[in-house]
Amino acid sequence: MKTGINRQFRLAVRPVGNIKESDFEYLEQPIPNPSDGEVLVRTIYLSLDPTNRIWMSDMPQYMPPVEIGQVMRGVVTGVVEESKNPNFQQGDLVTGVLGWQDYTIALGNSGLGIRRLPHPLPAPLTAFTGPLGATGYTAYFGLLDIGQPKAGETVVVSAASGAVGSVAGQIAKIKGCRVVGITSSNEKCQWLTQELGFDEAINYKTADLETALARSCPNGIDVYFDNVGGSILDAVLTKVNLYARIPVCGLISTYNATEPVPGPYNFSQILMKRVRLEGFIILDYYPRLSPAIRDLGQWLNEGKIKYAVEIVEGLENAPSAILKLFDGNKKGKLVVKVSEEPTF
Repeated sequence: MKTGINRQFRLAVRPVGNIKESDFEYLEQPIPNPSDGEVLVRTIYLSLDPTNRIWMSDMPQYMPPVEIGQVMRGVVTGVVEESKNPNFQQGDLVTGVLGWQDYTIALGNSGLGIRRLPHPLPAPLTAFTGPLGATGYTAYFGLLDIGQPKAGETVVVSAASGAVGSVAGQIAKIKGCRVVGITSSNEKCQWLTQELGFDEAINYKTADLETALARSCPNGIDVYFDNVGGSILDAVLTKVNLYARIPVCGLISTYNATEPVPGPYNFSQILMKRVRLEGFIILDYYPRLSPAIRDLGQWLNEGKIKYAVEIVEGLENAPSAILKLFDGNKKGKLVVKVSEEPTF
């Protein structure tokens, strides 16, 4: 039985507009004890993702929202500290949708599932918060299952310097495509082209996007991996080719909206160009993760996929760190380091 304090952040109020640190409430509770069939997971890394903003709202969504007073939901990479489940042992490294806290009870009657990570690890543990975790799976299935890129086609990725977008663009390059990233600064544009291998990158804050897309995509756009929605989707729709595919991964430009969001003005192009536009949630693909785990691991090992992780130290900084998701001041994956990695 483990004793001590379990620090938690709970949802205090539903955000109106941008997330604020005051939307969270800090509490200290005793470390919980697992019952039969359950395990106690110590959080090592807490992933911060745009979907956190969705969970904080009461809008219709793909899973129940976090209720006021509940521990804030989050994707965790951690270690089993105590197990009363025969399928898991103390010391197992695991990942799952758990919470913003030091310790979480999973499995059994908790309603929270976890997945064991391989041992020994084929890559640093932080890779499992990025390309070898839900982030990578999202890029993989969204691009390959819905986008279905073919060699020689043009693929455009929005929020291309983000965790998912950066991986999606690199997968498109692996498949032989011309890849154009849309991002929010010249520094990020250089990162995409000089380090990740994108063919071109556009700073949407300084460029006229339709003009820039016409220049960067002279043969039109075959696949658009959409992470943002809004005006960027509108600009892309003016350049799509016949039978283009648009996997809708996220709509981050709309998550903080306080008024109804206008629909795409160029929506008619979906009909005229017979575009396939399809939203997806990575949870739907979890029963068939095997090819993603295999391919992403191989590509990472071969150096075909690179990634960046920004690590914020300390659970106490999670409420301030999540603001970085929406201010454009980060690239790659954003995680909070809650505790030390075990040494084996």
